[in-house]
Amino acid sequence: MGTAWPGLPMEREADDWYGFRLPDAAMHFVLNDAHGRQTGDLQREREGWYGTDLRWYDRKPAAAATTRPEGGGNSPTGRPVSVPIISPAPIGERADFRRETIYFLITTRFYDGDPSNNFFCRDRITFNPKTGQAEDPHWRGDFKGLIQRLDYIKDLGFTAIWITPPVENRSGLDYHGYHAYDWTKIDPRLESPGATYQDLIDAAHARDIKIIQDVVINHSCQFGIRGKVHIDHLPVKYYVPQGAAQGRVNHGPYQGNLGNYAWPNRDDIDNPLAPSWYRERQQRDPEGVEPLVDPKSGETVPKPGYNPGRFFGVDAHTLDPEWYHQEGFICGGDWESAHPLQQKHLAGDCIDLATERQNVKDYLIGAINRYLDMGVDALRIDTVKHVERDNLLEYVNAWKTHKPGLFVFGENLVKGYGWGDLGGGDNGPSQIRPWWYTRLSHDPHNPDAGGDSGFPQLDFGLFSTFRDTVSKGTYGGTGQILGMDWIYGDVTQLVTFLQNHDVGPDNDFKYRFKGEQWMAAAAYNLIWTARGIPCLYYGEEIEFMKGAPQDVEGEKDTLDQTGRAYFGDHLTDERLAETQNHPIYRHIRRLNQIRHAIPALQRARMSQVAEWGSGMSFVRDLPSEGSYAVVGLAIGGDQHVTVDGVRPGTYRDAVTGSAIHVSGSTLSFHVKGNSAGIYVLDGPGKIGEDGLYLR
Repeated sequence: MGTAWPGLPMEREADDWYGFRLPDAAMHFVLNDAHGRQTGDLQREREGWYGTDLRWYDRKPAAAATTRPEGGGNSPTGRPVSVPIISPAPIGERADFRRETIYFLITTRFYDGDPSNNFFCRDRITFNPKTGQAEDPHWRGDFKGLIQRLDYIKDLGFTAIWITPPVENRSGLDYHGYHAYDWTKIDPRLESPGATYQDLIDAAHARDIKIIQDVVINHSCQFGIRGKVHIDHLPVKYYVPQGAAQGRVNHGPYQGNLGNYAWPNRDDIDNPLAPSWYRERQQRDPEGVEPLVDPKSGETVPKPGYNPGRFFGVDAHTLDPEWYHQEGFICGGDWESAHPLQQKHLAGDCIDLATERQNVKDYLIGAINRYLDMGVDALRIDTVKHVERDNLLEYVNAWKTHKPGLFVFGENLVKGYGWGDLGGGDNGPSQIRPWWYTRLSHDPHNPDAGGDSGFPQLDFGLFSTFRDTVSKGTYGGTGQILGMDWIYGDVTQLVTFLQNHDVGPDNDFKYRFKGEQWMAAAAYNLIWTARGIPCLYYGEEIEFMKGAPQDVEGEKDTLDQTGRAYFGDHLTDERLAETQNHPIYRHIRRLNQIRHAIPALQRARMSQVAEWGSGMSFVRDLPSEGSYAVVGLAIGGDQHVTVDGVRPGTYRDAVTGSAIHVSGSTLSFHVKGNSAGIYVLDGPGKIGEDGLYLR
């Protein structure tokens, strides 16, 4: 015979025992409480009693003989017992960053606490189709808003927040922070009275949340660095688009001309190293109508359609070699070759710094040291492959020397496995791949030739498998990537993710995850139980902007149409409860609770990895803390998981509370579709509340 879950009811007998007579002694069966908690596969060839200590008895034992230890997941009567949620330890006790989980957000797109510091960039302004008025300022979220919603992030279970670069920026579209102009100052469009950067750090620490600062050292904006180096331009306020007339420009708040509308002088920069004629114009003519002779061409502006490059472009060959490389811009095949990647300019608003020069090192290292002194807990380094590894490690190690124990990780974007010269169809050399930066090896074919560099990376290798696995509802092939974990210096420090602000996990990498909700849930089950430090991109917890391009794509795209849309509408007092009730929000919160309670999920390597498309299993063993977990994952339908070679003892599932005693070396258990089995040796039992997926 066979029955669908939850099966046939048992009859209640005396002393809180339940009974059922099997029609065939050779049958396999499980015992469950109809709430998702059940035993492993059982078989009995004669009459017997199965106690809550997970043992068979030939005679009915006394109740005390079968009572489980306190906190064992099931009560002596078989009723569920929930394990209290344990709060993360104070920051000072969490020296190992692998204990954290990370919430990544674009500060200006998260939550607006102070509308008075909002700012429209010059490019990609959103206009209301009915009124024609500009709306959705690019610089919209701020530190005040983030402080107001720290408890939201804490409730979601994250212990670290990665913010986009907060230093002062300059460009036509600089809301994201990656076009630095002055590393020594925080951009005033982020701060408010009582909500400075220091206030944010202090408020986060008061909630035992760490702050990760995003740092760019590869490039500056196209205007140079305030007080250090100037790049030749004409003032933007003298630019007149073709077909327009100065004083008649009508572009949202940029009325009259395209100079900075929020500054009285309508200019973009205030660099004291600009030539005298430029600085003199900063003090007058805000309308940009007084004739100015271009020193380079002798032509007079304003002049409709005059060479835009004189206002916005860069001539690489005229840059100051004390600060910049001069080999032009990356193009074509340059993207898979180390020298051009590391010597040419990334884009017109990302001008490649001469990072090997001592003056550049002194400036950037000194500037970031100041933020470390303010209390910044960790650093994320942008555009890693655009800086030669040993050169970049000079910066990383300097910051670590300044703040011992500092966690620093990097972003080395690769749309593939990233194995470099080790094979796997990679068309780029090891010297620009993530593993290279985690090692000290100088042999592109042998990672083991050098030890751990202490500079882990975002795990783009695992991320890249998601286009062919979870985006299609399968784990098939994921084990191949995990089998290459040996190439990294310390694979347990990689930062794992499903989405970020540049790419999504689907086949074209352009869009926010557009698969089914259950696929995302199954992906998070893997990310939160596999090696590495999980990271969630803002809005993922409610499938925010699902299927939208991660960044502006078409010529007329604006931020509200992309994955960088403003999230704050979902965080208002009126909508907060709705947001927090989303199935994925609850799913992520519970995953954070489980990971926090099980040291092996935080810091152990993976072993005994097996995957079969609809399921995966692996072991996480952390002997130093006596934490041992066997994980089984199911994507799509239910799965029966069997793992051999495990330690004997009693295992309790953090998801269902089910307990299984292993007397030999094989653990078998059932996992519901898109859920997980996390069987912990001598574990606490069920952690958190069942949701749509973890159950």
